[in-house]
This record gives sequence, C-alpha cells and structure tokens, in this order.
Amino acid sequence: MEQPERLPSTEAGPILPVRLPDVGEGVTEAELVEWHVKVGDDVQEDQLLAAVMTDKATVEIPSLYAGKVVQLGGDIGAVLAVGANLVLIETKTAAAPQGIEMPKPPPSKAPSPAAPPPVPLSAADDAGRPLPARASIAQSGAPRSEGSPVLASPSVRARARENGIDLRQVAGSGPAGRITHDDLDGIFAAPAGAGVTRTSSSRGPRTASTQIKVVGMRRKIAERMALANSRIPHITVIEEVDVTALEELRERLNAGRGDKPKLTLLPFVTAALSRAFVDHPEMNAHFDDEAGVVTRHGPVHLGIATMTDAGLVVPVLRHAEALRLWESAAEIARLSSVARAGKANRDELSGSTFTITSLGPLGAIATTPIINHPEVAILGINKMAVRPMWDGSQFQPRKMMNISASFDHRVIDGWDAAVFVQKMKSLLETPTLIFLDQNA
Repeated sequence: MEQPERLPSTEAGPILPVRLPDVGEGVTEAELVEWHVKVGDDVQEDQLLAAVMTDKATVEIPSLYAGKVVQLGGDIGAVLAVGANLVLIETKTAAAPQGIEMPKPPPSKAPSPAAPPPVPLSAADDAGRPLPARASIAQSGAPRSEGSPVLASPSVRARARENGIDLRQVAGSGPAGRITHDDLDGIFAAPAGAGVTRTSSSRGPRTASTQIKVVGMRRKIAERMALANSRIPHITVIEEVDVTALEELRERLNAGRGDKPKLTLLPFVTAALSRAFVDHPEMNAHFDDEAGVVTRHGPVHLGIATMTDAGLVVPVLRHAEALRLWESAAEIARLSSVARAGKANRDELSGSTFTITSLGPLGAIATTPIINHPEVAILGINKMAVRPMWDGSQFQPRKMMNISASFDHRVIDGWDAAVFVQKMKSLLETPTLIFLDQNA
C-alpha cells in the first residue's frame, strides 16, 4: 500500500494542510470572500481562517491546528474545490496526526541582497491584481496615489463619500489593507489635521476611476440576474392600491400588541398572497424549462428579498399559509436579522416558491422586478404616499401604494396575470377578506 507523502518536520513541527470542507450537500466548490489571516500569522486551534461562499451562504472556516500560516490557498475571489488546500500551517506539534497526507512546501528562493524579500500574496485588488499581505499599517499603502486601487466594502465607500473622506489616505486594518468601518471611526475620533484630509467641496473635474472586482455575493447576484433575464420572458403588471383601511388596521393592532413584534406591511402581504394562491395556484409554482414541466406547490414558501451590506439576499418564510399574523411578523424579523448579520444558513436561503421584493420608504412609484428563477412570478411593493383621490363628489386624502408583479410569460398569460393582480388589490384594499374563512 502506498504511503502518504510526508514533509520533513521543522523545529516547530510538520506543515499540515487545512482543506476546504464539504460546506453543504451537493456543493463541490466555494468562493473565497474573506481572509482572516495572512502568511506569517500565528493561529490557534479553532481560530477563524477564512470565509467562503456558495449559493449565497457564507461559511467561516476554522483552523484545525495551532501554528504559523505558511501559505494561503488563493486570492479573494478564487474558487476552490472541496478538499483543496485552504491554508498550510507549520504546526507546533512534534508529529503529524496519523493518516494526514503532507503537502509539498512552497518553493523558497533566497532574496537578492539588492532587493527586498518577496512578500506572500493573500488577496487581490479591485482590478484582480495581487496585493501583498498586510503586516502593518504602513503596508496598507496609505497615502495612495491618484487612481490607486482601494480595498473597501460598498458601505465603507458610501460612508466615506458622505463625510468627504479620501480613502486613498486611509490606512486599512483589514486583510490585505482593506479599509473597515473601525478605520473610519478612528478618523472621526482623531483631532482635526491628524493626517487624513476631507475632499474639497469646490467644483472641478474628476479624473480618478475605480475598478471593483465582482466577487462573493455580488457575483452570485449577477449570475442569478443574468440567468433569470436570459431565460424568462417577463411581463409586468402595475396596479394602484388604496391601503388606507389596511394601514388603519395595522396601526390599531400595533397599538395593543404588548410584547408581540411590531407589524409591518409585509405580514399582511404574505397573508394576502397565501389567500390569493387558493384561487390562483398557478402563481405559486416553479417552471423547469428544460424538462417542460410546471410544478404547482401546495406549501407557500415566500422569499423575502432583503438588502444587506454584502448585497441582496432572499431568506425564505416557510409555510406562510400556516402562520398567523404575529407569527409571520416574528419570523420575517428573525430572517431579516440573520440575513443582514450574514448568519443565515443554506436552508434559510433556498426553496422559495414565490418572492416578494420591496424598497421600503425609499421605493419608487413603480418597479419592474425580475423573477427569481425557477419561480414563475414575483411581487414588488412600492412606495406608499398620501394622494388626493376622487370619491365621486370630492377629493379625499387616501394612502395609496402601487404594486408591481412580474410573470413568466411562457406559462402565465397576460389575462391571468391581470386577474391575479386584481385579486391582490381587492384583498389589500379590504383586509377583512384576507382573514375571512374561504369556506364561509
């Protein structure tokens, strides 16, 4: 029997791999979205090494050993196969655990006396070029020259822009010099003139351009949107809804809710959809266009599109048809919380049969939502506003809101789409109908 290859032990101990584990059923690869360590770092057993993403679920990988990181398995944005080496660790044990196959060490070259020693690579910049691993604040590249790439999340960039902070002058404390919210907090707490200047408000031509590599959540979103838009011919129906009575009911219920969760509009919309699907089961369905099969689902598993710092995710409210109003509100709040914290698991982010999307108070008058493949329809909730409406004799102030529903025109005819939207309009304008026993 062939023996596994082993490396000679160093004074500290053997070099052992931490491999990418099986992070979910049917998953064969995952994308590197964040490094928590760099080459040369000392790590402890169970210390977090990296975060990987698959199917919009982010999983953090801990270390199996204590020791020093000697090699990273790839740059941010790299896709690794399950079982591939994530990191190599020079352990502090005297010998390797039994049965561990020892990887070959990375080739080392003696640096030239006239040149600085090579710096291990651990991340990539916004254009995909490799960046040196960050060992100190000075290595993060601040101040940076005009047009130099800056590693920062969209929320950090937005906050800096709103406060006039030039990120090229900010030293990043994150992996590979990535600028974090903590770095901005330090700038705001520092006295004026401490080294980082705010951009001038005077007008002038802008010359800098920033390239942002599409990785992680944003890449997953791009792939899903491209799939839906390329394979589904959309038809969108927009209707105006008078939600005055619904808002009055919601306010009365919230006034006496006690320790129950606050009711937003969404629990009423989910209840209305569950009721509408009784008459329109064709909307709560999946279309397998390769097999030519439409599956109408009995259970109502509603995807609730939720905006997070990492992008749009869709946690799933399961069996909405069986939930009472307060139960629905509590579960929607829980799902939104774990999604925004990046803690949602694979089951909470998959299996929806119909999706609801809303921009909340920032919403527009109307939208044209894209269907979440392989579903056949999606409902968009638009901005609510008080408008003067004619009641036949005079204008009255009414709370009005538009709903936008998109349908897969291959399996949903325009007439059926319009009838379904009218059903939703009727339920939302007369909320008593939502909770009326369908057999009454």
